[in-house]
Amino acid sequence: MDLIHGLLAVLCGGLVGFTLGLIGGGGSILATPLLLYVVGLAPHAAIGTGALAVSVNAFANFASHARAGNVRWKSAVLFALVGVVGAAIGSAVGKSVDGRRLLFLFAILMVVVGVLMLRRGRRGGAPAGGTAEDEESANSIAKVIGAALAVGALSGFFGIGGGFLIVPGLLFSTGMPMIFAVGSSLLAVGSFGLTTAASYAASGLVNWTVAGEYIAGGIAGGLLGMMLAVRLATSRAALTRIFAIVIFVVAAYMLYRNAATLGLG
Repeated sequence: MDLIHGLLAVLCGGLVGFTLGLIGGGGSILATPLLLYVVGLAPHAAIGTGALAVSVNAFANFASHARAGNVRWKSAVLFALVGVVGAAIGSAVGKSVDGRRLLFLFAILMVVVGVLMLRRGRRGGAPAGGTAEDEESANSIAKVIGAALAVGALSGFFGIGGGFLIVPGLLFSTGMPMIFAVGSSLLAVGSFGLTTAASYAASGLVNWTVAGEYIAGGIAGGLLGMMLAVRLATSRAALTRIFAIVIFVVAAYMLYRNAATLGLG
């Protein structure tokens, strides 16, 4: 049975890594449900373990995107540094909330972000030709700081790497092309996840064996996801639609599972 669980953890980690490499987010929105419903961890243990695994995989994928030239460094570093402060605060609050209620609220937030992403895509969003210089303007820096604080707090509260929030945050605050938002977001995803994981680990809410298995599968999956992201880079709309579809599918399943447990279904 342990062998089966280990294999499931590796396969699930591969899917999480692939998603991170492809769209820069979705790692934790997949990691937490998979750890809950496939591997069988309890809610808070799934959140803490998932945060650690996603953090390590995000850093690995970030290195791959950086080598491919898909990172806007100033925005990436600023978002990561400022967001960690919010993540530390959010994770401290999140641990005091009932795990099932936390996951239900998480799913609702996912739906909201998915809708905003699709609406932005239909309007054309920020100019696709946004340059690194544009992103370094005082106005843009202020937007990045505000977005990083808000996203970091939500990331910590829900126990996620936050990529599905960081990517939109970078897009809305800087106007950078989607492929750069994906690559740049992974530094913050890793930083937020590590902050959250440390908080949960201090409370004994990380399963280290499962985390290791997840990480092993995630590194391989991440390389494949990054390769596909580069192929799709010329079609920003395609990556945006994939991003939103992943969010909607997982959110629908989480709403279904947790509405019933909370007596809402």
